[in-house]
Amino acid sequence: MNDRPLTLMAVHAHPDDEATGTGGVLARYAAEGIRTVLVTCTDGGCGDGPGGVKPGDPGHDPAAVALLRRQELEASCEVLKVGHLEMLDYADSGMMGWPTNDAPGSFWQTPVQEGAARLAELMRHYQPDVVVTYDENGFYGHPDHIQANRITMAALTMTAQTPKVYWTTAPRSMMQRFGEVMREFDTDAREPDPAEAAAIAEIGLPDDEITTWVDTSEFGAQKYDALAAHASQGENIFFLKMGQERFTELMGVETFLRVQDATGAALPENDLFSGLR
Repeated sequence: MNDRPLTLMAVHAHPDDEATGTGGVLARYAAEGIRTVLVTCTDGGCGDGPGGVKPGDPGHDPAAVALLRRQELEASCEVLKVGHLEMLDYADSGMMGWPTNDAPGSFWQTPVQEGAARLAELMRHYQPDVVVTYDENGFYGHPDHIQANRITMAALTMTAQTPKVYWTTAPRSMMQRFGEVMREFDTDAREPDPAEAAAIAEIGLPDDEITTWVDTSEFGAQKYDALAAHASQGENIFFLKMGQERFTELMGVETFLRVQDATGAALPENDLFSGLR
């Protein structure tokens, strides 16, 4: 008999991404005795430096930022009870259109097959039953998120494994509510221009197209604390402004699109491991 534990592998782009979209499922499934593996693809060096100094500004040291963010990532994993953290350590590519997109060694410049081969080795080692990453647009168009999707799907082909595979997403109803909450907590927030509004409206999926709704409200405090562990990026983490209770109310269900399945589990489902236990 195969005594390998049921295993969840989440493939994320940067330190702190693990908490935003999958902090709830990582905490929930760890509590249920499922082995959790987090693969973080970049070093996060394009994040804010101490005092909020921005990439490209005087005093921003990507290597120092990467070291700090590694420490914060380890603290977040401890909060979420992640069993195994694997770092691919590619250089953070920054937001789409930044000069760092073109830097040699950046994740965005890494050949997909190279990154996929490294991830495939981890998949062979851990043999995940469930793999979670972003959709083909990286949820909102970030180059490193897009690249994480590409190497994940290529690695799955390389390994010929057949886990359940999910892409993170958000229901459009929640995105609308999120916009309302942002304006409530940030009175200086300007209304997006028509082009921005149209782009925001395309993020996520219509509610009836989402395949998987996982209740993680019991683990809202852990998810919030995991985000708070990334203190150096606090200026960029809007969710921390709303406090733990409101955060859990808004973010207590994590949603996914199931894109690969060999179990035949009925949809919609409320458990990434439906059909596996």
